Amino acid sequence: MVERIGKESALAREAMRAAQRLVTERLDPSRATASTAETAPAATSAPAGIEFERVLDAGIERIDRDVRSAESLPIDLLTGKVDDFHEIAVQLKNAELSFKFAMEIRNKLIDAYREVMRMSV
Repeated sequence: MVERIGKESALAREAMRAAQRLVTERLDPSRATASTAETAPAATSAPAGIEFERVLDAGIERIDRDVRSAESLPIDLLTGKVDDFHEIAVQLKNAELSFKFAMEIRNKLIDAYREVMRMSV
């Protein structure tokens, strides 16, 4: 299971970044070439698109942090930094569920985008 999370994490990060770029391009086409990490903080009365982007960024960062911390847990167990195997199992499962949840959200966003694009005006 640990190896699977490790292999999927790079692919997952790229998939989440691609989804983030897609959403950013659709919300504000003028920033399509700018990186989402380079965006300036919005004013207090931020438009809904920018607020959505911030929430999406925060969620992606949280999931990335969970997966990265889960990748180092087996080594921590072997080196003696963590004593309880059950703690590691819970953290690994938490990271796996977070990742799967994020992928389902990404899939729903892409499906919704495709559905909107199919609508006739």
